[in-house]
Amino acid sequence: MKKLAVCLAFLGSSLLPFYSFAISGNEQVELAGAGQYEQLWRELEKDAASKELKTADMHALCFAYSKTKRYNKLMPCLDHLEKLVQRGDMRTRLFGLDDATPTIHLMRGEAMVELGQYANAITEADKAIAWYKKEDSDDQDIMINALTIKALASSFSGKKTNAEKYASELEEVKVLGPLHGDFKSVKAMAIARVNMALGNYQRTYDAITGDTTFAIHMFLDRLVSGAFLTGKNNWAWQELPRSFMVNKALFGMGKLSEAKAGYDQLLKIPQVKDNGEIYWLILYERGQIAERENKPDEAIEFYKKAIEIIESQRTTINTEANKIGFVGDKQQVYGRIVSTLSNNGKHGEAFEYIERSKSRALVDMLAAKQAIPLKAKNAGKFSLTDLDNAEAEVLAQMPVSATEGKSQQREFKSKMVEQIKAIAPETSSLISVSSLPIKELQQLIPNNETVIQYYFQGDSFLGILVTRNSLKTVMLDLTGMDKEVRGLREAISRQDPSALAISQSLYRRLIQPLEGSITHKNVLIIPHGILHYLPFTALSSGDQYFIEKYSVRVLPNASVLKYIKRAGPGKLESILVLGNPDLGDPKYDLPSAQAEAERIASLVPKSKLLLRKQASKSTFRKLSGDYRYIHFASHGEFDPAAPLNSALLLARDGNDNGILTVNELYSLELNADLVTLSACETGLAKISNGDDLIGLTRGFFYSGTSSVIASLWQVDDDATSYLMVQFYEALKKSNKRDALRQAQINTMKKFKHPFFWAAFYLSGNID
Repeated sequence: MKKLAVCLAFLGSSLLPFYSFAISGNEQVELAGAGQYEQLWRELEKDAASKELKTADMHALCFAYSKTKRYNKLMPCLDHLEKLVQRGDMRTRLFGLDDATPTIHLMRGEAMVELGQYANAITEADKAIAWYKKEDSDDQDIMINALTIKALASSFSGKKTNAEKYASELEEVKVLGPLHGDFKSVKAMAIARVNMALGNYQRTYDAITGDTTFAIHMFLDRLVSGAFLTGKNNWAWQELPRSFMVNKALFGMGKLSEAKAGYDQLLKIPQVKDNGEIYWLILYERGQIAERENKPDEAIEFYKKAIEIIESQRTTINTEANKIGFVGDKQQVYGRIVSTLSNNGKHGEAFEYIERSKSRALVDMLAAKQAIPLKAKNAGKFSLTDLDNAEAEVLAQMPVSATEGKSQQREFKSKMVEQIKAIAPETSSLISVSSLPIKELQQLIPNNETVIQYYFQGDSFLGILVTRNSLKTVMLDLTGMDKEVRGLREAISRQDPSALAISQSLYRRLIQPLEGSITHKNVLIIPHGILHYLPFTALSSGDQYFIEKYSVRVLPNASVLKYIKRAGPGKLESILVLGNPDLGDPKYDLPSAQAEAERIASLVPKSKLLLRKQASKSTFRKLSGDYRYIHFASHGEFDPAAPLNSALLLARDGNDNGILTVNELYSLELNADLVTLSACETGLAKISNGDDLIGLTRGFFYSGTSSVIASLWQVDDDATSYLMVQFYEALKKSNKRDALRQAQINTMKKFKHPFFWAAFYLSGNID
């Protein structure tokens, strides 16, 4: 690809379309070269509103979206550009290509890397390479950039060996003669990017600072294009990323004063704010430097600005998977601000940023169903898509750096959310990603309950205790936590006596440092990371299990307290029970589950019992909205690769396969106070970047359920049947949390090992 500024010197009006535009081709190249991407897409959007853009202009628009990280517009733009190319309109302007095809794949690939869709990124890069080889192209930019994408995707996904392999292939790319000297600069830049991702900062620095070709091209371009006379810089689009990487390398090598001076200079340049690739990173690194200079307040301000940029970019992403991937490498920013705030005694504010980092999961779940109208009688056609698109438009019109713009943005968001709250409060709560102020959150905590929130990032591991009137933070030991939690689960699954020793160790690490501040027997636990898979009830102090001392419920984050549906008045009077569905294969029959279902139905006079073929998905969908209590005694499946496909297995009915997935739960309208999932692994969820959890429990919350009881592993039929009968007997006299506790203690007396009684936990409201 010929470089932008070089193209500017040679492209004339003869290459422009024959119709009039508000922004000429030369102006497009000039804006792109100067790094003024926001102005570029604004001007091109004006043209697009009145005329259909041709490939040269559409390519420039996509390029501007790519640089400003407007993902919601970039992907449709690339799709449209691809159609134009397929129709025969192939030539670009910015890079002077006769065929835009490879740049489409490369821009998609770059976006996929940024969105955490690493396999897709490599696929797009391979498509660009295939085009390069098929066309026998001499445009080495394509090969260089494609290998860069593959190396970055591999590095960020933890496949260091693959990343180093692609880095070696990149080093081996032979650039052509003096007429193609600009390829040397492209290669140097690519080598620097890849080594920066791999943490090889000296190699990053050497690659950039040793590139004399770039400086020569800058001089020639300014001479030929007249930039010396106009004072314009047509190389800002490359100078800014290069400068960032130099300073990043200096920071990585410990040369903080040099990096600080470089970053401060960059932050004075207006175009930096238009460059979505580097702006938040500069702010984040500058915050780290301030921390090392023992200036915590200054560091906090830099981190806050970086998070504003991250969250504004995130609003332009419209799919669940992409939102989850996007926040992955940004969690470090939240981790730093939480640690800095906590270390400086600002525990309440630290708690709020923990919530901001973890509350993404609820929004991400809704994103999978954003085209579904809000579930309320007067919702009309208003959908989650409307909110996403409208908010994105406001963000597009307001520079993040403009104080007035941010104020208008917040006002707009507030009005939109209030409108949705009037329609469906329980749904609107999951749309807003803003965390609750700590004072407001504390008022949601019952007087007789202590919240324990766990949070770790890097080497920092916090336990935060919150009650209605207090907040305390304790530093915990993270060393080997992942291995120990997995060890406990494995020992429990084998019914191994060694489980007791491991549970005692975890109790000493997770509970004992906090126990002096647990002022009530009722505890709300908010896990993080691997702790979502930990059966807290099975942790042992040596004398007692945790469940014998405390009554426990679990939530994915604290802010959801405000939004989970409240149980209505009334007691356990009717229940819909589905037991031992006929799955068409005797090996899946569950005689104990059937006996469990029959026994539970007999405890409640107005029950509806569905067994075998009657326990179908279609019948459940038909009846479920009429019952406040629903019980499944069936098989469950957790799919970690595709958590939206995790499911309860019910009986086939005609053309219906009987598989009730998380994805389908999002379209249900339940009126349930409690859904009990007496099945295997129904409480498991995929833990993605940003502590995003997707599983059956969240699906039922979205559908309008107040509380869910689910399991963390494949449960024993007989013990589960006994536990569930004990639970419903106790539920006649107490709340859900206390009833489950009593059932587990009773089951423990008959089946001593935690394998039999500790799998189940309550999530949601207790009444």
